Amino acid sequence: MLGAMTVRDIQAIQDAVAEYWPDVKWVESTGSTNVDLLKEGAPGTVLIADEQTAGKGRLDRHWVSPKGAQLAMSMVVEVGDNPPPFGLLSIAPGVAVTDVVPQAQLKWPNDVQIGGKKIAGILSALDMPRVIVGIGINVAMRAEDLPVETATALNLEGLEVDFDDFATDILLAMGKRLAQWRDGDPQLLEDYRAVCATIGQQVRLELREGEEAVTGTVTGVSDEGEVLIDGVAYSVGDVHHLRPTS
Repeated sequence: MLGAMTVRDIQAIQDAVAEYWPDVKWVESTGSTNVDLLKEGAPGTVLIADEQTAGKGRLDRHWVSPKGAQLAMSMVVEVGDNPPPFGLLSIAPGVAVTDVVPQAQLKWPNDVQIGGKKIAGILSALDMPRVIVGIGINVAMRAEDLPVETATALNLEGLEVDFDDFATDILLAMGKRLAQWRDGDPQLLEDYRAVCATIGQQVRLELREGEEAVTGTVTGVSDEGEVLIDGVAYSVGDVHHLRPTS
């Protein structure tokens, strides 16, 4: 059995990330860190949980984080009066993870993968004038506990991390990348394009229910963060790569 990962010293994490996140909290278990911070959370607040029992993924999918297996947390970001495109907000957290885990790539818009298998999910909730960014990163899991065959975890990819150090590094990278989004820094999109494995892929894009899927080659990502399939921009949808990522 794997040793459960948990926060050892929340104050040390707080001290290290205070520049970006002045209020870092930790709970042993909660339904959803996103829901908790939607109820109350000033900009700069972070909530880390050892376990989430009622988390939600994209398209309202159920997302459970088993106790001590994931770094599961949410953070409150101030939006401001004249924000840059929200499509770029959704890509910033994924780029932050690749800053810390250079082996990782992104499947549009923000699925974090190693070798084509998902290690992290990201979900943002807009609640003007703030946005809640939630992330769950599979840190230490047994193969038989993975939710789907297309998932993996850092330890299964040979990457062992110290939980507190990893949480600190992720929060610092998040702070930097979300500041780039807020400031309209073009470096964010440039770095995203460099780590986006979807660019150049043959894909099928599942659109909303009742709409026909789109198949084609991804020619790029627009300045608003949309995926370009044969030159046509799409802002939402589920991308499936039709051949393995090289």
